[in-house]
Amino acid sequence: MTTVPQSSPSRRQAARITVNSGLVIFVALYAVIAFLQPNYLEPGLFMNFLRRAAPLVILSCGQLYVILTGGFDLSMGAVATLVVLAASILINGDPETTWAVIGALYAMGIAVGLVNGLVVAFLKVPSIIATLGTMLLVNGLALAWSGGAARGDLPDNFRNLGRLVWRNVPVIGTLPLAALVLTGFVALAWFGLNATVYGKRALAVGDNPRAAELAGTPVAATRILAFVVSAVSAATAGILLGGFSGVSVNAGEGLELQAIAACVIGGAQLLGGRGSVWSAVFGALSLFALFTLLNLLGLPQALRDSIQGLILIAAVGASMWGNRRRT
Repeated sequence: MTTVPQSSPSRRQAARITVNSGLVIFVALYAVIAFLQPNYLEPGLFMNFLRRAAPLVILSCGQLYVILTGGFDLSMGAVATLVVLAASILINGDPETTWAVIGALYAMGIAVGLVNGLVVAFLKVPSIIATLGTMLLVNGLALAWSGGAARGDLPDNFRNLGRLVWRNVPVIGTLPLAALVLTGFVALAWFGLNATVYGKRALAVGDNPRAAELAGTPVAATRILAFVVSAVSAATAGILLGGFSGVSVNAGEGLELQAIAACVIGGAQLLGGRGSVWSAVFGALSLFALFTLLNLLGLPQALRDSIQGLILIAAVGASMWGNRRRT
């Protein structure tokens, strides 16, 4: 009798290790950037790159929660815009009200996330339709509230959340506050998906919601929480955008599509059931590196938008093709 050789656990584990596609793309793009502008290899300039990329990375982590459960959140950009406009109007230059207003901004974001989640979970409206309606509603309310133009003022203690940088930090030279916010949010997102039972529930719902429901998984609650996390990420990104760039009625325009594209570039499956926080992080860094490269090359904004659309189509096509091969 012959016996079939058994692979050791370490070999089986090594066989499952794959290189994240988003990481490969990011390294390649950043290498091109460094070739064109060698000073991007300096730690200080890389930290500045992270500061500017922080809103998109945070949005992508929130969008990942919704994608894992088999949905989309198209209202993220609108929530970010609402946060920026509401902050400038409510604070209106008074630094003593900043932290109370920030609490109110998160409450607004959570309210939008709850509406999205409840509509999708209980009314059975497809998430792309539900969040498209929410996007239009929130954008309309934000523009009506602001009168269609930027008004109010953001004090320094609010602006510092996006632009404060500590100098003369050992090893790295500079340390932006936004990079710390980014690190904290990514850590919390990773913990929620990998160190709690929620992560397994989200993957189960995205893979097969009916089977998950029969197995006792609270499908509705899982989806609602995913939209709440997405809205909280949008509020956080809006605060950083307002701090870094100031008040604009177009602060969050197009960010929801960038977040979706980032997740797919990093390897998340659009139909749900597969993905990781690192897929969102490296996908977002790759996308932002591409935007940086296009700016260095002096290409116009319109062409950048066209390239973004091509990337989204290619990433979705590659994801669907890979899914068909696996199944």
